[in-house]
Amino acid sequence: MSGSDQRAGRIAQLNDEFRRHAGIAVVRQAPGRCVMTAGVAALDSEVQAEVFKRVREFSDFKRGNDPYGEHDFGSITAAGEEVFWKIDYYADAQMEFGADDPGDPARSFRVLTIMLACEY
Repeated sequence: MSGSDQRAGRIAQLNDEFRRHAGIAVVRQAPGRCVMTAGVAALDSEVQAEVFKRVREFSDFKRGNDPYGEHDFGSITAAGEEVFWKIDYYADAQMEFGADDPGDPARSFRVLTIMLACEY
């Protein structure tokens, strides 16, 4: 396995751990924040709960939606709404600068954004 494959694997592991707890717990191993767009916030609370559940359980990674193997993007459908989620990396919780190494949780802060596909 090449160094870039190992790096992508470590990032994917941290992203999966972070995403599996989105909206329900603070993840100490991979610090970050989960946000939703106005469109998702306007959905009925039951639909929002379903969206978060499906994002946490997402595992359908393939070359088309995960070309770098980092598990940082996905698309789901809930109550007839197409929803995208995306993880971005920042240097810290101030979110002013991008992370130099998203594979190092001590030097990165994740932001999981959940949005309606029409808001992209």
